[in-house]
Amino acid sequence: MLCLGTFINVASILAAGFIGNFTGKLFKANQQEALNKACGVSILFIAIAGAMEGMLKINNSNIVSGKAMLVVLCLAIGTVIGEIMGIERGFENFGTWLKRKTGNSGDVQFINAFVNASLTVSIGAMAIVGSIQDGLMNDYSTLAIKSVLDFVIIMVMTSSMGKGCAFSALPVFVFEGSMTLLARLLAPVMTATALAYLSLVGSILIFCIGVNLIWGQKFNVANMLPAVLLAVVAAYLPWGL
Repeated sequence: MLCLGTFINVASILAAGFIGNFTGKLFKANQQEALNKACGVSILFIAIAGAMEGMLKINNSNIVSGKAMLVVLCLAIGTVIGEIMGIERGFENFGTWLKRKTGNSGDVQFINAFVNASLTVSIGAMAIVGSIQDGLMNDYSTLAIKSVLDFVIIMVMTSSMGKGCAFSALPVFVFEGSMTLLARLLAPVMTATALAYLSLVGSILIFCIGVNLIWGQKFNVANMLPAVLLAVVAAYLPWGL
């Protein structure tokens, strides 16, 4: 079945949102805040692990770092592009529309929950690799594994931030579904180096989401999204980064 992996991922997010919304009502405000910070810490360490995997390597029994220039240039240039385009504002406007259309106008956390959850489950190499595998070989195993991870993340985020997190299923459906349908075009572009660069920069953006969950809005992460595309482009530069 075409796009089966995408449907599994979307279903897992919706189920997690339903369960998280129910369990979240059992917590008091201070307990929800503590859960939100715990989720933020978890996301921070997931992101750190992904970033360190891309930046650190063992050379003659010594741990050495690299890709600093890649990170700096992609994030700096990508953020400028995103700020000019106003991607964060677009996410928020869509969240406002969803909030109104779904009858959640009284939920003050809806937009923040939608944006943070959407970015958390949409950024990353698993979504791209899994979608391409599903489109080319009808192999949805990677997206199935991602679905389990997303289920846990969205359930916890919904418990602490509200039902807006469940609507992250929409961008996941569009993002993964589109890549599955375009898999034959994307496969030659997503080389091992391109995926490694994408995973590194994507992990740093996820780190920023964790910071936002713990300390409030510090980064406009959606405006940093072009950095992920620049990371893929950087993989084709002849002099490397």
